[in-house]
Amino acid sequence: MALRKIREMGEDVLTKHCKEVTKMNLRTKLLINDMLDTMYEAGGVGLAAPQVGILKRIAVVDVGEGDGPIVLINPEILEQDGEQTGEEGCLSVPGKYGIVTRPNYVKVKTLTESMDEMIIEGEELLARALCHEIEHLDGKLYVELAEDGLHDVEDEKE
Repeated sequence: MALRKIREMGEDVLTKHCKEVTKMNLRTKLLINDMLDTMYEAGGVGLAAPQVGILKRIAVVDVGEGDGPIVLINPEILEQDGEQTGEEGCLSVPGKYGIVTRPNYVKVKTLTESMDEMIIEGEELLARALCHEIEHLDGKLYVELAEDGLHDVEDEKE
């Protein structure tokens, strides 16, 4: 697998609506594997295809719960409930975070790598990550939702 360059805020690819994936092929499988490698190497909990310069409706999420990473292909939020407010960051906005309010629960319809339909339900961090990554596929960044602007991440090593 290969690491991909993470695109940063200000690059046009992050503001564009992504195209649906209609079939799984080797190139798309390689993209998914590269996205997982890139996400883990960068220390993120999610990564969407536009963040590596590809305008496809694909995202990966791993919040450290359950059975490893979740691959989302053409995801769509079916239900949401509750509310949570907390710090949120993004690999495409390095060194910054914002306070964002999101649903505390989401139900998402997505396709698996086998192109089979699957329903994923998430609460708390998983719900936040699913919403965040799906928004990337519509050309949106969390900074648009940040309630009091962006803040610099403190260097905790000091």
